[in-house]
Amino acid sequence: MSFIKNQRTIGKEASCVGIGLHTGVESKITFKPAPEDFGIRFKRMDVEGCPEIKADIDHVVDISRGTTIEENGVRIHTVEHALAACVGIGLDNVLIELSEKEPPIIDGSAADYVEALLKAGMVKQNVPKNYLHIDEAVGYTDAKRGVDIHVMPSDQFRVTFMVDYDNKTLGTQFTTLDEVEKNFAKEIAPARTFCFLSEIEHLKEEGLIKGGNLDGAVVIVDKEIDNAEAEKLEKLFGIKKEISLGSNGTLGGTEFRFDNEPARHKALDLIGDLALLGMPIQGHVIASKSGHAANVELVKEIKRVYKDKIKKQKYPSQLGSKTAFDINSIIQLLPHRYPFVLVDRIVNITPGEKLTAYKNVSINEPFFQGHFPNQPVMPGVLVLEAMCQAGCFLVLNSVDEPMQKNMFFSSLSDSRFRHPIIPGDQVRLEMVLVKFRLGTALLEGKAYVDDKLVAEGKLKATVVDRQGV
Repeated sequence: MSFIKNQRTIGKEASCVGIGLHTGVESKITFKPAPEDFGIRFKRMDVEGCPEIKADIDHVVDISRGTTIEENGVRIHTVEHALAACVGIGLDNVLIELSEKEPPIIDGSAADYVEALLKAGMVKQNVPKNYLHIDEAVGYTDAKRGVDIHVMPSDQFRVTFMVDYDNKTLGTQFTTLDEVEKNFAKEIAPARTFCFLSEIEHLKEEGLIKGGNLDGAVVIVDKEIDNAEAEKLEKLFGIKKEISLGSNGTLGGTEFRFDNEPARHKALDLIGDLALLGMPIQGHVIASKSGHAANVELVKEIKRVYKDKIKKQKYPSQLGSKTAFDINSIIQLLPHRYPFVLVDRIVNITPGEKLTAYKNVSINEPFFQGHFPNQPVMPGVLVLEAMCQAGCFLVLNSVDEPMQKNMFFSSLSDSRFRHPIIPGDQVRLEMVLVKFRLGTALLEGKAYVDDKLVAEGKLKATVVDRQGV
């Protein structure tokens, strides 16, 4: 797995049919391949002109028991399960066509969507994903409702969710998910939506769950069921069989798929709502009693705090001068730390082939205190070290599990220093991977200030297992 992952779409279209949970309409959802940098968009096929709505936090207009988006008067209800299915398995670009205003609820989970998408096949595209690296904690709290949701720095996207209901069937539940793309299909996607029996009448009165039935949700019994109540429920859901209380505290005795299925479904909803940011994050989301309202507020806060960073990264992903990996991305992969981090930015990378990076030389560099302090010049050995670090970033993106590897340089040859590098210079490092075989890499590096070649050399290095991970 490369540290730099490319965007992905599906190989062919895939469809599911069913009833919308809240609108009660029969709906067909069709997932279609989409080009690079397309993102995830919904398309209403039943509306004149078949308008598209981008899955974006700025389009959220309602969070009543689901997330609803709207643009130019066209709405799509309950988008979170479809979004979770796409981003949960690592898709970036998908067009989602709908025959109606709400995707089908099916069994209340995202399992059918995920199954259809996986059958359609995953296609790797030719541009890298633009991750938002969380380096500053962001959160939202609603003290009255006991809701807390925060995202913390992490080397990958993680989700931890806690729920605590005053109900003996649910009690306190906890779930955590690492390696989301790898585990989502089996660990989260099958978890079904749930509600409490006491909520049903209110939801009906609010015009919601028109398509609700015992096959599309797990109903938790939190009130007494007598004959009158059972008859009422049978009419409410149009059920012809006798309503009963299961020994596990669910209506009709519905069996849980996981001991903590409600917590897992809450994580599913959260993953879907986070997709509204429009780009995947690298961070650990920790939530307690969070729902759609809090999820949406967290996304808004992430967008506010990281506004400049998001704007910078939302460019057409072309391998060229605009492609950038900032210092946060670099130090996630490289083991070096102050004062030995000698690469500040990567502007162009073709994994397994070549890389362009920059090192900004400041008078505040610690080596200037002792290296010709009256005539500051960057030590040639550190110019070579900068090349080595840039080469390391390039090579580790050519191996599996790069976060578990290091690279040690074994030899240098044909090294030349043509011009001094002084404070204020910006050094451009051009690295080419000439050969990589049996864990040993041969690289050629050149360093430029403006367009002047200032140093060059050939480097040989070996990839080894990283210690202490």
